[in-house]
Amino acid sequence: MSPEKRLRRLAEVLVRHSVKAKKGEIVRVSTSELGRPLALAVYREVLRAGAHPLLSAGFEEANGIFYEEASAEQIAHLPPTRMYEAKTIDADIMIVAPGNTRALSHIPPRRIADRRKAVKPVSEVLLRRVRWVLTNFPTEALAQETDRSLGEYEKLYYAAVEQDWAGMARMFARAKKILEKSERVRIVGKETDLAFSIKGRTAIPCAGEFNMPDGEIFTAPVESSTEGKIHFEFPAIAGGREVGGIRLVFRKGRVVSATAEKNEAYLKEMLAADRGASVLGEFGIGANAGVTAFTRDILLDEKMGGTIHLAVGRSYPESGGKNDSAVHWDMIKDLRTQGEMYLDGKPVLRAGVLFGKTPKGMNKRSI
Repeated sequence: MSPEKRLRRLAEVLVRHSVKAKKGEIVRVSTSELGRPLALAVYREVLRAGAHPLLSAGFEEANGIFYEEASAEQIAHLPPTRMYEAKTIDADIMIVAPGNTRALSHIPPRRIADRRKAVKPVSEVLLRRVRWVLTNFPTEALAQETDRSLGEYEKLYYAAVEQDWAGMARMFARAKKILEKSERVRIVGKETDLAFSIKGRTAIPCAGEFNMPDGEIFTAPVESSTEGKIHFEFPAIAGGREVGGIRLVFRKGRVVSATAEKNEAYLKEMLAADRGASVLGEFGIGANAGVTAFTRDILLDEKMGGTIHLAVGRSYPESGGKNDSAVHWDMIKDLRTQGEMYLDGKPVLRAGVLFGKTPKGMNKRSI
């Protein structure tokens, strides 16, 4: 398939399947300069859908300049135009196309956390009323993070994007019923024995509506219920910083001990950003057969079949979660070769196989 045709197909999925743009609606298309090819393809598809495209293109370097130069007052400033857009647009297609994935690694994490707090009202409005989707456009920087050439990364990325989303939705509908009937989750694995309640919480299936690639089902742990310890095999990345070898211990729902083999100080600072930052806000199960290797990009990595992920910080209200925080930081636990997940004492995820079945069209480790 030619690159142009592949872009057109992805644009169609984003506009028609993900945000379901309708005639007369306002659809914002956001990107940086490297995302231009996909942004223009999406722009064209929005017009073909009869909607009104609103192009929002920026420069990646501007973020670094802002955090280097902004005063505390400027960090805390919420531009009224951003709130107006959040209250006006009907859909938002966000295209991530970095030239440097570590561009903000020199910025003190407190400044980034403070900025997130400042723009949180806008994020809440967008989450509540706008149909949105987040995707990547393959760049050299994203390829380098995976130790691949750009061409090899594109193969990996499009394998994850070109899924049977309708089939995945049907599979998740079954998983949703099982999760919502369950009360207790237990995760056992390498240096791990962690349990929490999901009683009364809503399971949210994700089959291409909010992320592309997608392929997870998630819910929110009961905030005070998490007990035990967990070790994350893969590094967690936030603000351009990689934190490796994370080990967390929970008591009565909160992190009481946090260590890391790399960037431990950053981990502890993020967990102390506010009261909700040390509480679990999300529990998810990855199910995308196209994501077969760790990429250092949470958009893909949390969808990896045979893994689960936990996020410290803010929960999504639609899942029934009540935890509030400026932080939402996903961390991935690999259960593909070692470890199990139990629901109410029954093993349901072992060696990457969920409920003892391999869904049609997916390999053994896809869910």
